[in-house]
Amino acid sequence: MTKKRAAASQTKTLFITGATAGIGEATARLFASRGWFVGMAARNSAKLEALANELGSDKCSWHPCDVTDADQVSEALQAFSQRTGGHLHLLVNNAGILHAGGFEDIPLHQHHNIIDINVKGVVNCMQAAFPLLKATPGAHVLNMSSASAMFGSPTLATYSASKFAVRGLTEALNVEWARYDIAVTDVMPPFVDTDMLGGPVRDKVKAITRLGVQLSAEDVAECVWNAAATRPLHDRVTKPFKVLALLQKHAPETLQRRVVKFLAGM
Repeated sequence: MTKKRAAASQTKTLFITGATAGIGEATARLFASRGWFVGMAARNSAKLEALANELGSDKCSWHPCDVTDADQVSEALQAFSQRTGGHLHLLVNNAGILHAGGFEDIPLHQHHNIIDINVKGVVNCMQAAFPLLKATPGAHVLNMSSASAMFGSPTLATYSASKFAVRGLTEALNVEWARYDIAVTDVMPPFVDTDMLGGPVRDKVKAITRLGVQLSAEDVAECVWNAAATRPLHDRVTKPFKVLALLQKHAPETLQRRVVKFLAGM
């Protein structure tokens, strides 16, 4: 074992997808700054290399990877494991995309892309990472879900559905993988001020105007850090969203629908 690999094997390790922008980049930076070894995966090789050079090769590895390609995911995690002595303490499934608008107005291929990246990508990563997680005592998977996984979100229908799928997968594997000492949890933020919420999206999603955008990528990265320590099944971010979660749990569906309709401006 090389010195670099030996040092990495004694350090907490993180593998995160969608690492070159928004929440993913903020999370990679935060964990690296706090002593973790960070494996960063994304499709943009140039941005990955630039970020890796900035953080330093002793703190990270970078892996060009399209999460919709199971072979690429497997190869990326194999390369990562060579730097960590086969350990993976925390897998963060962060890669995701969003298309907004009336369901019938969004091209079919964009609906499919949302499902491919937001759902199939998570499945690919969890399947490929399982041997590393199983080999690491106290391992943890943290999936990036969304407030839209509480009640179907108008003008974000397929995105919302994809996050419902992530929530369901999280809940199922939280139980199923406990026998391997692997915790599976998610973070469920409302709207976050990243490039994903660019001008065209804000124009189409009236709930953004109604609720506002209160979170930065760095805020959510801190939530990921805290969730990695506390491991709640669902980390519902911000007090207003926690109130809405209580409403969703206890209020009749007719009232929930009225609230969602109001927020959507419909």
